[in-house]
Amino acid sequence: MDEAFARLPQPPYYAVIFSSRRNGHDDAGYGAAAQRMVELAAQQPGFLGVESARGADGFGITVSYWESEEAIAAWRRHAEHAATRAHGRVHWYEQYELRVAKVERAYGMPGKSDEE
Repeated sequence: MDEAFARLPQPPYYAVIFSSRRNGHDDAGYGAAAQRMVELAAQQPGFLGVESARGADGFGITVSYWESEEAIAAWRRHAEHAATRAHGRVHWYEQYELRVAKVERAYGMPGKSDEE
C-alpha cells in the first residue's frame, strides 16, 4: 500500500481536516514541527492515521483520523500540540480552516503495486 495513504479500520471514525495556506516563513521550523506533531499524535490514544499534501503555492490539507470525538478533544488539549498551534498562527500560516467530520463510509481502489 502507498505510504501516503493512512491504513484505517472500517468506519465509523472521525476525520479532522486542516486546510491551510503557509506564509512562506521558516520552512525548516515548520517542517520539523509538522513531523513532531505527527509523531506525537501517533502516540495518542484513539489516533488512527494521517494523510497530508501541500502544493507549491503553500496551500495544504492534512487529515488526521481518530476513533472518537473524545480522542480528538484530548489531542486538542495536549500541551505541546496547543503550543505548536499557537506558534503556527503567529509564524507559519496566512490562513487556515479546521473541520471535524464523522466518516460513515469509506471505499477505494488498491494501488497497482498492491494487486500483484
